[in-house]
Amino acid sequence: MNRILYELKIPCYTKLFNTLYFTLNFPTNEKYQLISQMQRAAYSIPSNFSEGCGRGSDKEFNRFIQIALGSAHEVEYFLILAKDLKYLNNEDYLDLDKQINEIKQKLYRLSVSLTKEVL
Repeated sequence: MNRILYELKIPCYTKLFNTLYFTLNFPTNEKYQLISQMQRAAYSIPSNFSEGCGRGSDKEFNRFIQIALGSAHEVEYFLILAKDLKYLNNEDYLDLDKQINEIKQKLYRLSVSLTKEVL
């Protein structure tokens, strides 16, 4: 499990902090709307991953990986919305979108590997 934490969790934190950094430049009227939702979804990814690590079985761990994956999809949507609202320029959007998709890919692969172990 420690290897998984190193390979998935640490890079995810860095990429999520990049996403959260950009919310600092959003308009203040979004503080309790888009910014809050985007930050909650981003915080939820490593939180659910960490909580799942503490569970007693791969099946339970996988359930939390699926929740984290859902939160990553939320962040991806919020990035699209921020771009459409012109809070992110296209270059920043593409960079952040690439990063969140890398996180989603790692979570998905981990979920698949855990599912195979359960079967």
